[in-house]
Amino acid sequence: MWRRSRSADGAVEGSVPPEPSREEPSREKPPLEEPRRPGRVVRVLVALVALVGMVAFAIVLARLTLNASPASVPLTHSNLTPGSSIRAYLGQPEFVETVKQLGGNVLLGVPFGILLPLLSRRTRGLVRVALLTIVTMLFVELVQGALITGRAFDIDDVMLNTTGALLGYLLVGRRLGRAVHPRVRRRWWQRRTVQRKGSERALTADR
Repeated sequence: MWRRSRSADGAVEGSVPPEPSREEPSREKPPLEEPRRPGRVVRVLVALVALVGMVAFAIVLARLTLNASPASVPLTHSNLTPGSSIRAYLGQPEFVETVKQLGGNVLLGVPFGILLPLLSRRTRGLVRVALLTIVTMLFVELVQGALITGRAFDIDDVMLNTTGALLGYLLVGRRLGRAVHPRVRRRWWQRRTVQRKGSERALTADR
């Protein structure tokens, strides 16, 4: 009976030795890089331009909203019910006048959404832009209703102005704000990813 001879090291002659297991190298994603911030001079210049733009916008806003209109005294009345004036605008037969009233109030708030994120990193964000716009427009409406002849407080104007500011922020202001004032601190999920990768590397090194 034929038997396989064994060599001195115990391996069976004629048999193919097992190939060593090849471990595929782990493909780890490169660590997240910190966003590059523009120079301080660039940030200061952009903030100054935004500040000048805000002042110019405030002058235009004052001329548009704080002019007396004695002929409109019998027609004006305060509105504290959200949506009441908007429904009245939509119900009037003249389409051009409806677009003028609603679209004009929306466009009036767009510069807030574009210029506020450029002023500072603290004035970025959807909630902050909305709050700053609401506070500013409430002040304007209160001054209109209390001091300007032929003008009245209208909560719907504040809502439309805030809508315009949010549209301006989402379409333009957010990108400009991120380019000028990038976020330096990672978000919480980014920090967890970096910590997890660091612990995995430490365990691999111990092995």
